[in-house]
Amino acid sequence: MKIAVASDHAGFEYKEKLKELLKELGHEFVDFGTFSSDSTDYPDFAYPAAEAVANGECERGIFICGTGVGVSIVANKVKGIRAANCCSVEEAKLSRQHNDANVLTFRGEVNQLGKR
Repeated sequence: MKIAVASDHAGFEYKEKLKELLKELGHEFVDFGTFSSDSTDYPDFAYPAAEAVANGECERGIFICGTGVGVSIVANKVKGIRAANCCSVEEAKLSRQHNDANVLTFRGEVNQLGKR
């Protein structure tokens, strides 16, 4: 499966780990950025990645930002995208089964809960 991956600076570390896992599982991916932990704006990466899923360049997407909410909102602005912000494996499975979600979003700042 070919998967679009995208993140802002808050999700950069997770995205890099995700890419390693996708390789291990035998999936292809297209990295839409960001490419460092320098401060960025998530729409710059989530929107083009969502377009790639919508136009069939990629079959699915996984997008990460500080909360996962921002990239979900941006992705859902693209016609044909059904992005679900999931906090558990069960939520991710159900979003595919019941809502045909084609983009998974989640938070990149798990260790930052309550620290803002």
